[in-house]
Amino acid sequence: MFDWNDIRVFLAVAESGSTLGASKALGISQSTAARRVAALEAAIGQRLFDRLQSGYRLTANGAALLPDARQVAAAAEGFASDAGARARALTGTVRLTTTELYATEVLPRLIGAFRERHPGIRIELLATDRLLDLARGEADIALRAGTRMPTEPGLVGRRVGYDSWTIYCSKGYAREHGIPRGPANLNDHALLGGGGDMVWPEYLIWLKRYGLESAVVLEQSSLTGLLAALRAGIGISIMSTSIGDADPELIQCMPPLDEYHTEVWLLTHERLRSEPRVRAVIDYLAEAFSSRGREASVAA
Repeated sequence: MFDWNDIRVFLAVAESGSTLGASKALGISQSTAARRVAALEAAIGQRLFDRLQSGYRLTANGAALLPDARQVAAAAEGFASDAGARARALTGTVRLTTTELYATEVLPRLIGAFRERHPGIRIELLATDRLLDLARGEADIALRAGTRMPTEPGLVGRRVGYDSWTIYCSKGYAREHGIPRGPANLNDHALLGGGGDMVWPEYLIWLKRYGLESAVVLEQSSLTGLLAALRAGIGISIMSTSIGDADPELIQCMPPLDEYHTEVWLLTHERLRSEPRVRAVIDYLAEAFSSRGREASVAA
């Protein structure tokens, strides 16, 4: 079976009369153009060109197949054009639920770029730390962070990244009080607690392990509140490295904690997995989070 790319090269060589001309037209190397012509000839069992010192000349078989090749090219271009038009024409509302932290610190930049690609899709962002029921239609897509894959019936999705956690302080706090570089140094510092049900239980266990629970001077009921207090320089706190490392006003005090990390999951219900508007959002966010992961690896 031949490759469509071989037909593209066949047409380019036929129109230019040489593999050099085809390579310039298609942006490939001359050797690649020659190799693809040879691959097409081998696939169909016919010689399409006579190789002359002056270039490539169509054989009788090549000339006979040229009109069919042009029809294939026209059909492929039509397919690409129609597919592009359908992508541009995607419309409707997609309800996306995630935590307040992701809704305020991560998704706004990503959704702005998504809107440029799919202006017809309206995003309804549901920022809550409560797990909305996708099976009951409370949301179309969920972006969740946790220590394991959610197990609700009917959910499908993919893991799009990992999130490590560690201790941060603000630059302002560091100027006044210094930067603690390990748990043993934290007793002399003001600590921030809380962060909601998804963070505080594990964070509190870590604090108790080092006898630090009495050093907590402020407990916030949400992770966004914890981040706000951290930025304000009230004290030192645990925070996601994806948020903390991206904030120019925060300083990572110690390496990521071995005891605490989360996985980031992009989920929908199985009845919506092939819905074009939902699929467009899922595919875009999956690629965006994958790119964020690659950038973090390079930065590290």
